[in-house]
Amino acid sequence: MGNQRPIAVDLFAGAGGMTLGFEQAGFDVLASVEIDPIHCATHEYNFPMWAVICANVTEISGEDIRNRSQIGDREVDVVFGGPPCQGFSVIGKRAFDDPRNQLVLHFMRLVTALKAKYFVMENVKGLTLGNHRQFMEEVIEKFEKNGYKILSPYKVLNASNFGVPQHRERLFLIGCRQDLTLPNYPLPITKPAKAKRISKKLVDLQDSPNVHDAIGDLPDIFQYPQLIKQDSCVFTVKDSSKYVEIINNFTEPNFGYKRKYNEHILTSSLMSKHRESSKQRFAATAQGEVEKISRFYKLALDGISNTLRAGTPSNRGAFTAPRPIHPNLPRCITVREAARLHSYPDWFGFHKTIWHGFRQVGNSVPPLLAKAVASQIFNAMNLSPTIDEEIYSLGDLKLLHFNMTTASLYCNVSPNTIEPRSKKLF
Repeated sequence: MGNQRPIAVDLFAGAGGMTLGFEQAGFDVLASVEIDPIHCATHEYNFPMWAVICANVTEISGEDIRNRSQIGDREVDVVFGGPPCQGFSVIGKRAFDDPRNQLVLHFMRLVTALKAKYFVMENVKGLTLGNHRQFMEEVIEKFEKNGYKILSPYKVLNASNFGVPQHRERLFLIGCRQDLTLPNYPLPITKPAKAKRISKKLVDLQDSPNVHDAIGDLPDIFQYPQLIKQDSCVFTVKDSSKYVEIINNFTEPNFGYKRKYNEHILTSSLMSKHRESSKQRFAATAQGEVEKISRFYKLALDGISNTLRAGTPSNRGAFTAPRPIHPNLPRCITVREAARLHSYPDWFGFHKTIWHGFRQVGNSVPPLLAKAVASQIFNAMNLSPTIDEEIYSLGDLKLLHFNMTTASLYCNVSPNTIEPRSKKLF
């Protein structure tokens, strides 16, 4: 791996959706910081060539990040991440007075400490609405005091406008040092398939891939009873859509490193256990409608997915997020099917459990959306993307099988870093 590619750092890295998008745009993400040991293990499995630092962002310094990765004394080109924002003060008070918003301050601290040329802060669309805009104004003000200028106005981007078969809106705040040129926001390349209302700006665009494009070539898991107990099986590969070829690195400009994997092994496909009554209700629900009791949305083959969400962590109730119903089969979709709807390639591994696997997909930025943003920063740097022809091995499969205790031991952190999930029956 050559050193000529620009260097990036991922904060609040999760399983690595943004890391992958930035890699595909031409960056080497030499350090990723994540507090959850299970996410760290999954991240290391998929990006074994770079450093994954299992640490609390509030307790790490820029120097730590440099020393615990291959960055050393080299310049950091971009720092990106999505610091959780959970609390908002009432009007008249500073939003940063709320301790639940301190993670944004630590994101800023590390951007400044690493002297990053550029930064991308990703967050929920809600920060642009109502009283929350005061919070965004404070964020921008603090960045400007630290020597950064901000791309204005900040924008909410929808993944379905960037080749992803999912409605998913996320806020992106982009900035750079005062001595540099600001990038642009990426322009939409697709419009949501089967959308009822389309902005006039999007009418001339191609439809985004649809649900059938994303998961139509995946097998009927009911034909593989071993998936009741394990999350992988051998299957026969069918003809795939152009979308699947794009996400699996076969076509389109993609500067991500190739990984060794067996395309005949279906992974992340553990079967959900549903009651017969639930299956009957799922089957009776029309595509594109919400099932009345579970409130789960049934995917339409010719449409796009609703927003895939993560369940809440253990310290916020350990609730499972509603998962979409498969368009043709009476069950919820698998983690692999969710990953396809999120634009992850098939080589990308997730934790073996449905709970953690869905959390890893639902918490992440779709790689194709991250890549669109990252490519604009790359363009602003006036660089030509490079890639070597080496094919990289993925990490040890055990990294996807850890529980919280074994993941914590592996990462050398306290097993109480993340509170254990309480096993409640609903």
